[in-house]
Amino acid sequence: MLLRHRLAFTLIELLVVIVIVGIIAAIAIPKFSNTKGKANAAALRSDLHGLAVAQEAYFYEKHVYAGDTSELNFSTSPGVTISMTAPPTGGWVATATHPLAVPRQCTLFYGNMTPPPPAQVEGVPACQ
Repeated sequence: MLLRHRLAFTLIELLVVIVIVGIIAAIAIPKFSNTKGKANAAALRSDLHGLAVAQEAYFYEKHVYAGDTSELNFSTSPGVTISMTAPPTGGWVATATHPLAVPRQCTLFYGNMTPPPPAQVEGVPACQ
C-alpha cells in the first residue's frame, strides 16, 4: 500500500474552518458592541460623579458653585461631553453625553430647583 504525505490542508478543510470562524464572529461582535456601549454609559456616570466632587471642592474654597467646567480642576473621559449651567436659584445642572453610549445622555443636579429630566433626585445621575 502506498502512503501519501500531506504537506497542506485541502480546500474543503480550509473552507470549513473559515465558516466556523465566521459563525463565531457573527455571535461575538454584537455582544462586544453592547458591552462597549455599557462601558461608555459608565463613563458618563463616572464623569458626572467626578464633576460633583470637583464642584464641592470649588464650593469649599469659594463658597459658590462654579458656573462652568473650565473653572474646575476636572477633565472628562474620551468622547464624553459635559455641559453645565448654574440657574439663578443656586446650585447647578450638568448633562453628560457620549455618541456611542447606551443610553446617550445622563443628567445630575444639585440645589433647590425643579429636577431637569431625566434626573429626579438631587445628587443622583439619571440617564435616558
